[in-house]
Amino acid sequence: MGNDSPPPVPPITNVDDPVRRVHFRLWQIVMTVFTVVICGWFFTIHVAAGIIALFAAKHVLVAVYAMNLRTHAGPPPPKTP
Repeated sequence: MGNDSPPPVPPITNVDDPVRRVHFRLWQIVMTVFTVVICGWFFTIHVAAGIIALFAAKHVLVAVYAMNLRTHAGPPPPKTP
């Protein structure tokens, strides 16, 4: 009928230097804490300002998280006939 075999295993791409990985994780933690503190500060100004800051913080935190997902490891390999 068709090719029922599973797809090939993707190459391992997360083999960075451990020190770089720790620095990046620390950077993510610092940016997350900074975003939460700034958002809390906006709540001290006014509730409406805090709610707007929450909406912005949500996007910032998702962007900080998504930086290390490695979904764009490069172009797909060429197809062989």
